[in-house]
Amino acid sequence: MPGMQPAMLKQLSKAAFKAHAVQLATDWQQPQGDAGKQYVDAFAPSERSVAPDPAKLFVAASSNKYHVDQVSAISRAFEAFMDGVCDAICNAHNIWKIQAKFGNIQIMAVSAVGGPGCLTGPDIKPLILMGAPKATPQELKYSKALATAVATCFKSWQDNVAVPGLPWYPAFAAFPGPMAPPMPNVPVPLMACPSAMQSEMMAPRLKQEMIDALGESDAMHHKVLFDAIAQGLAAVFLTWLLQQQVSLVMGKGPIPTFAPPFVPAGPVVGGDVLSIPGHLMS
Repeated sequence: MPGMQPAMLKQLSKAAFKAHAVQLATDWQQPQGDAGKQYVDAFAPSERSVAPDPAKLFVAASSNKYHVDQVSAISRAFEAFMDGVCDAICNAHNIWKIQAKFGNIQIMAVSAVGGPGCLTGPDIKPLILMGAPKATPQELKYSKALATAVATCFKSWQDNVAVPGLPWYPAFAAFPGPMAPPMPNVPVPLMACPSAMQSEMMAPRLKQEMIDALGESDAMHHKVLFDAIAQGLAAVFLTWLLQQQVSLVMGKGPIPTFAPPFVPAGPVVGGDVLSIPGHLMS
């Protein structure tokens, strides 16, 4: 199955951004009294009241054409950046998925046990940066911060994934031979392999990592942007965990009690797996 879905990530992130109802121009207030009359008279009737587009990320401070146009222009820039970085994150995750693999798994009869660190894969930071928007210096700064934060949190999750004695190999309870050949595991959702650092891929932690990685407290709308992408990513990541199947983990191992004709079958003891990519492809 595919990895995290970019369309879903974009939709959720933009919805989270809109929920903040960020006004442009910031802190603007309609002039009152004589100043208010002069302000109104400064614009043609067609410019004084323009219907804003509710689909935009930002909210216009008034119905003045220039406020509405400002919202449209800045929203387009932010939407383009969000689309680009969401695509980059999901593409990086798909590349990681192809190369990810389980290893250091011990097989005892039907059960597979793997401690934290049994799931490995490539660093996704350069994979995200490869496709993230970098057309302007500000885009580059934001993309670097996002790539650094997402990769840091993702690796913390990955490095703590464990296999808690799952019944992956029912045939190994009593196998008729001295050695069980490589056999695929019973597929299970990846969520069945818990990580002690699952919280690293939740929105509050992702957002804080992004803010810390950027390191600019006055950067334009960065907290709203990072919060929106963090909320979308956390939801999409959880959906992926529930849907992703762990399969084709080829287990094998000896049957020390095999002694025909008196003991024609026995359990695998001290088995292991072939640590090759492809365990997260179905």
